[in-house]
Amino acid sequence: MAEIVSLADAVAAAIHDGDAVAMEGFTHLIPFAAGHEVIRQGRHDLTLIRMTPDVIYDQLIGAGCASKLVFSWGGNPGAGSLHRFRDAIENGWPAPLETEEHSHAGMVNRYVAGASGIPFAVRRVTCPFTGESLAAVAALRPDVAVIHAQRADRTGNVQLWGITGVQKEAVLAARRSIVTVEEIVAELIPQPGAIVLPGWTVGYVAPVPGGAHPSYALGYSSRDNDYYVAWTAISRDRERFRQWLATEVLAA
Repeated sequence: MAEIVSLADAVAAAIHDGDAVAMEGFTHLIPFAAGHEVIRQGRHDLTLIRMTPDVIYDQLIGAGCASKLVFSWGGNPGAGSLHRFRDAIENGWPAPLETEEHSHAGMVNRYVAGASGIPFAVRRVTCPFTGESLAAVAALRPDVAVIHAQRADRTGNVQLWGITGVQKEAVLAARRSIVTVEEIVAELIPQPGAIVLPGWTVGYVAPVPGGAHPSYALGYSSRDNDYYVAWTAISRDRERFRQWLATEVLAA
């Protein structure tokens, strides 16, 4: 069953150097606070996995946490490029970054295969019965999945709603998981279209109000568009990025 712990304790227990880590959330419920805690704890040589790596992965790459990125699109939504990502690719700063790029459909199918406990999803393979050419992609089985959600109850059952991506599949596919939540409640109240992850599927739950900022949590916060716009100038310059990292993450 899920353990309810502090974010620092969850990251210390679940995420290790060299792990493959998936931090999922599609424009909404992006686990920024958890990513910043990974930076503070000095994790490195991580394989970062994400369908749409945006600002949080730019920050992790710039902080030297990553050696590889598995992804299907990368950018600062509505604002431009990820300059720490670009610097790693073009100049090897702060360290060289290996990349493995897939389509959105390919990544979703890989997560679904991992969550289903099967070795691949059908996308291109020769059928042994008909000779028909089908497609296949290897299952994704991250060491750790990290997501943000609106609520969890006191036994670790997690509830999220609104725009959801592959959070459920990522958690079910991963060997370990961390879920940050806006609040811990006595009872989960049904919400239209909500996903509930039973406590037995989750490793650690950490209460972190505002843990998705600058993205948002439907019913709790709004997207901080100014943050995304400001990030372009911060990330474009190495020294300005270092200053931001020191004051906004490491000193937090």
